[in-house]
Formats: sequence, structure tokens, C-alpha cells
Amino acid sequence: IHSIKIIIKVWKDMKVFENFDWNSFWEESDYALKEYVGKKPTDKEIEDIENELGYKLPGSYIELIKRCNGGIPAATLFCKGEYPVYITGIYGIDKTKPYSLCGEMGSKFWINEWGYPDIGVTVADTISGGHHMIFLDYRECKKDNKPKVALVDQEDDYNIHVICDSFEEFIKGLIEA
Repeated sequence: IHSIKIIIKVWKDMKVFENFDWNSFWEESDYALKEYVGKKPTDKEIEDIENELGYKLPGSYIELIKRCNGGIPAATLFCKGEYPVYITGIYGIDKTKPYSLCGEMGSKFWINEWGYPDIGVTVADTISGGHHMIFLDYRECKKDNKPKVALVDQEDDYNIHVICDSFEEFIKGLIEA
């Protein structure tokens, strides 16, 4: 049974980001390496982060961090729907990096210090310097691994705007500004 679960997981993971060009996705910079990009995570480290956060991370997010554990994408604009969003970086899971899920500027910081609603996991920051954040939004799916992606607007009483149905859709929807 354990082997079957592994085969199913591998098969599901193969469908994630099918035909996606990772070679041109990330911007290379000293700043990204210092603040965002962590070491390649192990399955155990991913599991530990999920346990600390209390949420199962989506397979598309796990694929992204296994390729590059956080960083600054070359394309930083998501403009599907009503709310265009300019991101500055995507959080990885390496706690030694300030901009990581459980790092100095991670989810707990934004929820506890800035008063953001506890709807899930802060996964990306924006050009607003903390006044808008991108969350994996687990309100509808409880704590499983199928969250939507939401923009939370601190300046509009923390209004929550769902901007897409999945993390994969968010990543694939980023375009160059």
C-alpha cells in the first residue's frame, strides 16, 4: 500500500506545471539569494514546516520550492481578474531566510504583528511594503492542500480578494510588467 501511495503521488506531481519553463522563471540576484532563496528542502523539512504552520502545502508549491526554495520571479505581475498584483518575491521554507514561510517575515509575523487575518499561509509579498500580502487561502478547504490564492489588503480593513483558484494558476499567471 505504501508503494501505491508513492506511485500515485509521483503521478500527481508529474501533472503539476506540465510544460512550464522553469529556466526563465527566476531572476538571479544577490538580494534574492540573501533574503529569499534557501537550500534545497528535504521531504522531512517540508513536513516539519507543514506541521509548524498547521497546513498541508499544495503540491504545486512543493514542486516550486524543490526546484528553487523561494526567490524573485522574473515575471512579477498577476493581473487576472479585478485586482492586479505586483509581487516582489515568493517565500520558500528555509527558516534562515527572512522571507520564508516560517522566517522573520513569514506568516506569523504578518498575522501577529500586522493583524492580517489567519486564513492560511503568507506565500508572497508585494511592492506595497506589507500593505498587501499574498496568502494561500485555506478558508474553503480547511487545512488540506487545495487552497485558493488571495490578496489581502491591509489598507482596506484586511479585505480578502481571492485572485485565483490554485497556486499553480497563480504562478502560471505571472507576467512581466
